Amino acid sequence: MALNVLVVTKGHPFDHNAFRAMLTAYQDIVTTFVEQPAAQVVLRPENVGAYDAVLFYDMCGVSPDPAAGRPPDDYVRAIEALLERGVGLVLLNHALVQWPHWPLWREITGSTFRLWEVEESGRVVPGSGYRGGAGEPHRNAVHRLRVVDPAHPVTARLSDSFEISDEVYLRLPIPASPDIVPLLVSDYAFVQANFNPPPLAPESQQLAWSHPAGDRVSAWAKRTGNSPVVATDCGDGPPAYANPAFRAFLHGALSWVASDDARAWARRRSHAVQD
Repeated sequence: MALNVLVVTKGHPFDHNAFRAMLTAYQDIVTTFVEQPAAQVVLRPENVGAYDAVLFYDMCGVSPDPAAGRPPDDYVRAIEALLERGVGLVLLNHALVQWPHWPLWREITGSTFRLWEVEESGRVVPGSGYRGGAGEPHRNAVHRLRVVDPAHPVTARLSDSFEISDEVYLRLPIPASPDIVPLLVSDYAFVQANFNPPPLAPESQQLAWSHPAGDRVSAWAKRTGNSPVVATDCGDGPPAYANPAFRAFLHGALSWVASDDARAWARRRSHAVQD
């Protein structure tokens, strides 16, 4: 039986036709597209029950103003309800960097990407760098992604590694946690010289930007609440959309987060933390 996946977009430029072509090529996945802010209505508990998983490809609330960088209360409650029900979530590329002032979204993604320099837990965290993407696709990184665990359902159908041309992020390492499972690791050199400073940071931060060597983990599985989540820095544009291995990875991610096994894993981890 086909999976029903809700795809949430808006807020960041992308090639709509190429992105849709990637998703509609899956014979066993039916996709419904909705843009922000209409997605905030569709994701309410009374409306979202028809979907087996949600794919986020939107980028909202990217403002230094805390009031603008946090979603409406109704949307917060809708996402909290998804996590309580254990709905599977997949987040691609720029969806990881949205809502910078919303702690729950940062928890959902597990990402350490920061749009500008911030202070967290008494220390200064630098803004994250980028290379390639919609602003400069000709400078995409061509790198090789290695599968960390060939037995994981998300990556089980992939070869040991594959080459991809895509945007890459320079960010701090993701803290080790039993709730986070690395899936893909890049061979790219994640050093400041290969990246641009955070584009949304104040000019003073861009001019003085300094960042240590970054994380090589490019995709990971995790749980937030009762929901299984797959998040990845990958998936910016047509070179990634057309890559057969990336398509296989995304298919594996959507299939896994929608599965009974993934939801059971997330609930076990949730109960273990509560206990």
